[in-house]
Amino acid sequence: MKTILCYGDSLTYGHNAEGPGRHPYEDRWPSVLQARLGEAARVIPEGLGGRTTAFDDWVAGADRNGARILPTLLATHAPLDLVIIMLGTNDMKPFVCGRAVGAKQGMERLIQIIRGHPYPFDYKVPAILLVSPPPLCATDNSDFSAMFEGGAAESRKLAPLYEEVAGQAGCAFFDAGAVARTTALDGVHLDAENTRAIGAGLEPVVRQVLGL
Repeated sequence: MKTILCYGDSLTYGHNAEGPGRHPYEDRWPSVLQARLGEAARVIPEGLGGRTTAFDDWVAGADRNGARILPTLLATHAPLDLVIIMLGTNDMKPFVCGRAVGAKQGMERLIQIIRGHPYPFDYKVPAILLVSPPPLCATDNSDFSAMFEGGAAESRKLAPLYEEVAGQAGCAFFDAGAVARTTALDGVHLDAENTRAIGAGLEPVVRQVLGL
């Protein structure tokens, strides 16, 4: 059985914009991926609302810096066969980074961390799959509109930048924006149908990466 770590933010957590709260377990994309892979793999969901690729954001009580927390999770869940990273949405906040190129550099740092980590018991370095999140969309939600001001245009640059990083680093790549759209309720999150679509879209890519 293969082991997959899904490293992400509220889109991986399953934040429900209709909420408050989360989508039901079965509607979250890691759960859909697990159901489709069956006993061939164990899918570990690791989503935290507000998580960035590699930037500090002290608004919440939890540490949102993805680069700082990742080494602990790599050690906790070792051995891993694949790490799926879907981050960058929160990097679009102007008070965090506000630029797609920053998220690109953050992704590059996460790849470095995964490949340079001192895995216990000589476990092998896992494969890496970079996922660009669906771009932000326009919303009448004043709080989210202000929080992500200017982020919609920058978020549309993530897919080509991440694909470039993946190609250079020898990682797999998937554009979640090709199968899912963010909801206009807040311009950031996904309804149940669209978060399920990401899990379904990832299945053939994951099978190819892991030889399943």
